[in-house]
Amino acid sequence: MISNRPYLLRAFHQWIVDSQCTPILVIDANNPFSKIPKEYVESNEIVFNISEGAIRDLKITNQLIEFKASFSGVVHLISAPIKAVLAVYAEENGEGIFFDAEEDEGSDMVGNVTPFSEVYSSTSENQVADQTGASGSQSVKGKPFLKLVE
Repeated sequence: MISNRPYLLRAFHQWIVDSQCTPILVIDANNPFSKIPKEYVESNEIVFNISEGAIRDLKITNQLIEFKASFSGVVHLISAPIKAVLAVYAEENGEGIFFDAEEDEGSDMVGNVTPFSEVYSSTSENQVADQTGASGSQSVKGKPFLKLVE
């Protein structure tokens, strides 16, 4: 089965934009196929504001994310394989989706994400906190953790 990562990226990006929030994209700078300005890399990651006013020509295909971004007045073509994307989230509240850097391309991540209905029906809140960590931002196996927003 093909990877669902690009579909999740497109969906979360659209949800963040529709919610009138600022979409933030995090890319793994260690991926050899990423074309990014290396001088803006911090902790092996690069962070982009990918709102319509900040970038141009955003394309999220099943294999690649690319757009044009300006750094200090110089326009760069940013390009990265989907598997290099670590997160897309709303700047205002941190809501979004976060991926494991080591995720294999072409894997089906849906099977590795536990739906909230199953978590809350079979475990206590303390067990969920133990599994997800204090911040609740990642699962035990480092797979994407979907946070329920009411």
